[in-house]
Amino acid sequence: MISVVILGTGNLAQHLCQTFSKTDSIQLIQVYGRNQGNLQWFSSYTKLCSEPKDIANADVYLIAVSDQAIEKVSGHLLDKKGIVAHTSGATPMNVLSAENRGVFYPLQTFTKGKSVDFDSIPICLEAQNEEGLEVLQDLAQAISSNVYLINTEQRRQLHLAAVFTNNFTNYLYGIGEAICKRNKISFDLLKPLIQETSNKIMSLQPKEAQTGPARRGDEKSMNQHLSLMSDHTEQEIYRLLSEAIKTEYEKEL
Repeated sequence: MISVVILGTGNLAQHLCQTFSKTDSIQLIQVYGRNQGNLQWFSSYTKLCSEPKDIANADVYLIAVSDQAIEKVSGHLLDKKGIVAHTSGATPMNVLSAENRGVFYPLQTFTKGKSVDFDSIPICLEAQNEEGLEVLQDLAQAISSNVYLINTEQRRQLHLAAVFTNNFTNYLYGIGEAICKRNKISFDLLKPLIQETSNKIMSLQPKEAQTGPARRGDEKSMNQHLSLMSDHTEQEIYRLLSEAIKTEYEKEL
């Protein structure tokens, strides 16, 4: 059984806590956090700790805090023998102070109260040494069927790709919702379209699945859309994305 301490009390920490608690081969022995309010959420799952000197001994220490806090938190673990791993997509492994260090990066979006199926989540691993990598592999394979060895540069590029495909896409959903609200239209009307767009890239390359006025070179429709928008930011985003799509497909028009 792999013993684990989670350091952090945010979205990812909560999801990891719930998942580890359901897995027979993992023993979550403690959660560390400085925010007492957030820390209490974990009280029904495991022991709590709010002082660095009280962090327990474990096989794995997973640092699930903001990127800016990773280096500082890792400094609390210099006397620990277990592998110290952060969970960030954008942060190099070498910010960790421990010699036995690694990365345990679940590639997914996490929101409090929204359950996810960890078995389908890709977990990207990196470690300073083979022994540490084996431990992280055992931990990852206990909760996921999709485990990958990804080095720091690959992970940073993967995180960049994830920002485009998830964060930016969700922001565009927000613009679509705002347009609907301004015109007293239910955003629910767009949800089947969103679902079909997502479904298509499971069998098609994104370039093959692209549709819309910019893809067709329909200048009349694009100009009409621009005239419907009064928000400068929305107009600029529309122009930039439309121009990028036109440039990508203009040889086919």
